[in-house]
Amino acid sequence: MAEPDSTGRDPTKAELEEHLGLPMPRRLLAIAAISFGNMVLVLDGAIANVALPTLSRELGVTPGEATNVIVVYQLVLVMGLLPMANLGSRIGLRRLYQMGLAIFCVASAACMFVETMTQLLLLRAAQGIGATMSLAVSVAMLRAIYPAKNLGAGLGFNSVIITSSLAVGPMAGGYILAHYDWQWIFVMAAPLAVISLLLGRFLPSDEKRSGMRDILGSVWVAVTMAMLIGGVQVATHVRPLAVGLAVVAAGLVSMVLLVRREMRRDLPIVPVDLMATPRVGLSILAAFGGFMATGLMIVALPFRLEQAMGFTPDQVGLLMTPLPLTLMLVNPLSGWLSDRIAPSKLGVSGLVVASVGLVLYATMPDSASAFDVTWRIVIFAAGFGFFIAPNSRLIVGSVPLDRTASIGGMMQTTRLFGQALAASAVGVLLSLGLGEGPTPPLIAVGFAAIAAACSLVRFRTVMAQRRRAAAISDAPY
Repeated sequence: MAEPDSTGRDPTKAELEEHLGLPMPRRLLAIAAISFGNMVLVLDGAIANVALPTLSRELGVTPGEATNVIVVYQLVLVMGLLPMANLGSRIGLRRLYQMGLAIFCVASAACMFVETMTQLLLLRAAQGIGATMSLAVSVAMLRAIYPAKNLGAGLGFNSVIITSSLAVGPMAGGYILAHYDWQWIFVMAAPLAVISLLLGRFLPSDEKRSGMRDILGSVWVAVTMAMLIGGVQVATHVRPLAVGLAVVAAGLVSMVLLVRREMRRDLPIVPVDLMATPRVGLSILAAFGGFMATGLMIVALPFRLEQAMGFTPDQVGLLMTPLPLTLMLVNPLSGWLSDRIAPSKLGVSGLVVASVGLVLYATMPDSASAFDVTWRIVIFAAGFGFFIAPNSRLIVGSVPLDRTASIGGMMQTTRLFGQALAASAVGVLLSLGLGEGPTPPLIAVGFAAIAAACSLVRFRTVMAQRRRAAAISDAPY
């Protein structure tokens, strides 16, 4: 049980719940509820990639137009995560999570009746809205479910759900396309969403915060993220290049002005007050570096395997499977260890291992065998797995309980923004003729080094703060 603080104050109900988590067996049912929900949301994002050639053919659109099915979904996610996290803190986390799943479920079922690309894009946007509502508060829900001492293990298990869904998605999508109408690609998520909704009553009870809703701030955040991501996409695919760069520049200016505004607010949508602390801010920067590194590797990998090394598409799919499978095995272990070992030590060690794997992959000859490719990917994935869970555990455990939704939305935004930016970077490298060789993994090494540097600076800064606090407490009056 949580102990009274130095003033003799008894712990609050929220502090007791954070310390103990949900009681058993309700905790297991709540874990099942959020696991099914996250599985649905991740699976839907991963499975659609397989259907792009089929959608192009069946709906009579170009391959480039078919990719809008992915872009619309991701863009809605990035635009809405921070505003929805703020809304969840005000109306209740469980309420927003289940509302999002309900919207996602209805939109998924409606895909069965799609006949045109316009209809599909509208429903994909609706799916994105529902997914945003649920994902924005999923980290905060996990913190309320698990006892404080098991938070790292809980985040690690949640990573298993995510990575296993990423691994199963392409295989499930290929099977559905081979045996059923393509609409079932999107409809299959609905039954899993229903299961999560039925188990939703076991999720943590809602706690609301009073205060005015910041509609202007929510719209501002959404528009800023749309300009940043959309500008990069325009710069990658549209000429002249100056158009896309102008949109990105406008997004950067908007972001600066938004941050200045948020710094003056008591409950900001963008958690600038939390990120101003080295423990959180440097961890967010480290996460961005890590997701950029993995995004560069994942997006560039199939191009090298198929176009430079001569593997067939089905072989490429199999060769990419070890990455999520390795993460699925490593994440629970790293999450468990992060409850016992300093996250900085564990994370930096993992980044070093990941960098070794990247260098080995970059220097691999194009005549390498499937086995040579696989063990290099395993080294990289294992190293990254030992970084992401401890880093996430450090972020979540470093903020007040009532701000977990806000920082959780920031974590999800960082992940999606890093992945989207990495995909655009690979597109630029491919257009320059550098995307099929060692350039992407070597650039990824640079981002892994940035993540490691942020982690080391964070560790030294926090230790210095502790030494100063100890010196002050020991000083004579």
